[in-house]
Amino acid sequence: MKLTKYLSAFLAAFFLCFTGKAESKSITDPSPSLQKTRKVVFIIVDGLSADMIENTSTPHLDAIAKQGGYTRAYVGGEKGGYSETPTISAVGYNSLLTGTWANKHNVWGNSIKAPNYNYPTIFSLLKKQYPEKKTAIFSTWLDNRTKLVGEGLPETGNIRLDYAYDGFELDTVQFPHDPQRKYIRNIDEKVATEAARYIKKQGPDLSWVYLEYTDDMGHKYGDSPQLTKAIAFEDRLIGMISGAVKHREKNYNEEWLFIITTDHGRTKETGHHHGGQSERERSTWIITNTSRVNEHFRKETPAIVDILPTMTSFLNINIPTAQAYELDGVSLIDQLSAVKLRAEIQNGQMILSWKSTGKHDNQTATIRIAETNNYKNGGKDTYRTLGEVPVKDETFKYDLKKPGSFYKIVLETPLNTLNTRVDISK
Repeated sequence: MKLTKYLSAFLAAFFLCFTGKAESKSITDPSPSLQKTRKVVFIIVDGLSADMIENTSTPHLDAIAKQGGYTRAYVGGEKGGYSETPTISAVGYNSLLTGTWANKHNVWGNSIKAPNYNYPTIFSLLKKQYPEKKTAIFSTWLDNRTKLVGEGLPETGNIRLDYAYDGFELDTVQFPHDPQRKYIRNIDEKVATEAARYIKKQGPDLSWVYLEYTDDMGHKYGDSPQLTKAIAFEDRLIGMISGAVKHREKNYNEEWLFIITTDHGRTKETGHHHGGQSERERSTWIITNTSRVNEHFRKETPAIVDILPTMTSFLNINIPTAQAYELDGVSLIDQLSAVKLRAEIQNGQMILSWKSTGKHDNQTATIRIAETNNYKNGGKDTYRTLGEVPVKDETFKYDLKKPGSFYKIVLETPLNTLNTRVDISK
């Protein structure tokens, strides 16, 4: 991956030169005469830190990034903070699927013991609003569908995916397990081939493709020629799927959002492991085919939790206010008023800070707080308004008459909503 976000910024600027004031319109508000059916496919390529993807020849990923953009990203939540999240595979998947960190979605490891389905996945959100739309999953792990998406569970409203091609790790007849993990390579090829075929022929509205082989090579060989070859192999598979997407766009009245990312990085010393909070373990990347990415994508370091609000925006999925107050990510394709909300309590005073995007200095933000966390258990939280402040001020202070030990704080702007927490009860 030789492209950088600077090239992406140039391409985006070039695009905007020919679209006039298009940037001032939301991605969710196209002209009716130009409206196409929107569809999404996202791919998780397991276990690749940003430096790995940047220092390996990946012509298919490069081509997608040239069309849209590439950026470094991160996983792991707020390091040392309330949302710190293990850099482990299933944990990363669920952060993408729900747009929240582990303190909310409650997946802390690959055993996936007790997901909190009160924080719905992108599949649940789509099916709730558009039950007629088609969903698909192509994956090695069966748990991705049965535990993370929660197919058929009462807690998820008995959601059903329309097409599933997964669980091949359990098939030791067709894929006998070998020490070199070649069977995972074969499974990835089978999964990607079917994903390309099905997307090309059926065009599901939302698809998840999961590829595992790179993570296996990382665990076995660390930073090595074997891992480099595995990256090139996955790049070829992604090229097949990209070809299917292009076929749909060429032959049908469809617009596709194609997003490729990873779930975690690797340890700095050897690349064998992950799970901690080192910079390389937290360092990931996002590639997309859309040139409509915003400045948060181009100039900041977005997070894996930003992918869900990007997909919901593209698919015109309405997010209820209570859930919007819980999302830890922001859209990568819409205009934003502010990012990076932080909060602390000092000497009985709540101090908030954020970063204004600088383009909407006349806008006003509303500050709300709640002292309960009922949403976690399926209940409602009562927010009270602390005040309003110009977004450009980037700070807000409030004297607490009787400081508590737990607060959920929301910064609500005309373009986006941010949230953070203060929890001194532990």
